[in-house]
Amino acid sequence: MNKKTIKDLTGADLKGKRVLMRVDFNVPLNESSEVADDTRIVSSLPSIRYLVNAGARVILVSHLGRPKGEINEKLRMDPVAKRLGELLEKEVKKADDCKGDNVRALTDSLGEGEILLLENVRFYSEEEANDPQFAKELASLADVYVNDAFGTAHRAHASTAGVAGHLPAYAGFLMEKELECLGDKLNNPCRPFLAILGGAKVSSKIGVIRKLLEKVDGLLIGGGMSYTFIKAQGYEVGTSLLEEGMLDEALAVMDIAKEKNVDFILPLDFIVAEEGKEDSPTQVVDWDRMPPDMGGFDLGPRTIELFSKHIHKAKTIFWNGPVGLFEVQAFSRGTVEIAKAVAKSGAEIVAGGGDTISAIKMAGVGDSITHISTGGGASLEFVEGRTLPGVEALLDA
Repeated sequence: MNKKTIKDLTGADLKGKRVLMRVDFNVPLNESSEVADDTRIVSSLPSIRYLVNAGARVILVSHLGRPKGEINEKLRMDPVAKRLGELLEKEVKKADDCKGDNVRALTDSLGEGEILLLENVRFYSEEEANDPQFAKELASLADVYVNDAFGTAHRAHASTAGVAGHLPAYAGFLMEKELECLGDKLNNPCRPFLAILGGAKVSSKIGVIRKLLEKVDGLLIGGGMSYTFIKAQGYEVGTSLLEEGMLDEALAVMDIAKEKNVDFILPLDFIVAEEGKEDSPTQVVDWDRMPPDMGGFDLGPRTIELFSKHIHKAKTIFWNGPVGLFEVQAFSRGTVEIAKAVAKSGAEIVAGGGDTISAIKMAGVGDSITHISTGGGASLEFVEGRTLPGVEALLDA
């Protein structure tokens, strides 16, 4: 962690100062437009409380959903402001915009220790375009900038990178924790070091796979991406998820694993069905016996047993991505059982990605995970060794 953090800011630095803090409040809402999962909000509380207790005037900025540069009434930040206020047991003011005269008046009227949440920053297309003028307008609201949104640190947006060019920029506690945990646990792992990768596409994780093969002792592959590796070896995968354009890359990766003496472990069997629906009839088939008119949607019992054996031997585990269509109960067993095995392993565990977090909650094992990263894409890019614009823009320590 070679960046300055809010620990470098004393009470004298913060008292009465306007602090613009980028948070990741991109949380799911239920049908009643209430926050359905407040994990990301809770993760931001230590930084917010630190600023409030120091007497700063706190201005929070976040996105919610994908409004694509247009106002979407269903994606306003009001439910988030309400939930944040409940968690803090403190009033959280809410602006109806994130720039303009009315917003400036609100920020100027904030008292010491008061909090204002700006409207969804992605209502403006200039946010994702990292428009210089838009970034300058956001920066003009404050004296200091704090980035505590690790989940968006891999995006060079106006509120994650552009603003830092106009204000002294510091990492929040969550950002600091994410970078230290991911860096320490994965760069200096206790061995054996095992990675578990799931999800739909090989293409979205190929860089991470290649990087992990330089570090791990074993790699378990599940989820939709496993079928591309099976097809690359010339076997039938039926109607399962498949990336035809990644077959050669899949073979190359398996060759690298062999050269580096890394255990590259694919499923032995699958739960298959004609459709990924709750009431679809299912059957268990071996990996090389896939019916041409059916698709795989979960790990079979032999695979759960095999994966669990490797998990229990590990001393460090990195997990990103579900190993089946876990959101459908009929196909959730594989992912839930893997989550339970990971939790019981006694290893140092780093888990990341929204679906992975949901699976951990479904299995009820969150308290046993060493570190649950709030940033799926950001954690993958960090592991891959890419520069994260939202981190790069912060002041060097």
